[in-house]
Amino acid sequence: MTILPAIDLKDGKAVRLSKGLMDSAKIYSDEPWQVAKRFEELGSEWLHLVDLNGAFAGEPKNLEQIKKIRKNCNLKLELGGGIRDEETIKMYLKLGIDRVILGSVALRNPEFVKDMAKKYPIVVGIDAIDGMVAVEGWGEVSSMRATTLAKEFANAGVEAIICTDVSRDGMLSGVNVDFTLEIKEASGVETIASGGLRDIEDIKRLIDAKIDGTIIGKAFYEGTLDLEEAFKLAKEI
Repeated sequence: MTILPAIDLKDGKAVRLSKGLMDSAKIYSDEPWQVAKRFEELGSEWLHLVDLNGAFAGEPKNLEQIKKIRKNCNLKLELGGGIRDEETIKMYLKLGIDRVILGSVALRNPEFVKDMAKKYPIVVGIDAIDGMVAVEGWGEVSSMRATTLAKEFANAGVEAIICTDVSRDGMLSGVNVDFTLEIKEASGVETIASGGLRDIEDIKRLIDAKIDGTIIGKAFYEGTLDLEEAFKLAKEI
């Protein structure tokens, strides 16, 4: 199982939100690149990056910090937040981002995502509130079930689907394994769990369920999970 530590960028700082609410942001570092370096030192191979301002604006908003992170670490980077067109995808890949996450546009225009997946390393982000897809920085809940959207990307060539249970995100309330499995079964695509992961028991549950990966955010920042122990456990299987 792949473990992807996360850095969420807001106003140039590394923050974590609770349930996706921007006014709940807790700042953990004024220099996000230093956090990325720490993840690398602890043994990470990947970093999950989100441009939170970009997710709401629909365009890149933390570019300078993203460039600093790319310059100062050797991690593989996946990045999401406000990526809506091919030009932005190409710009980020040229910058050294390894794969790009498409979220809101996956609901609005799934054919665009499928076209991009034929040309570029694309990950689909499916965020859900009560099983329904949430978009635009989770500020809007659609009428589509998350599993229905996941089926749309079966055999579409996307590298993975990241599924987030918004109600658990940043709450340290435990990861939603069942929801992640539903997305994996619906899509047949490598699936990464996001939202609510608390401790090493969650890691064990995900491994037992044969989930492909998980994103770790607040559990690291608040010290409820030993990241080195998690990496070790994930590599044993």
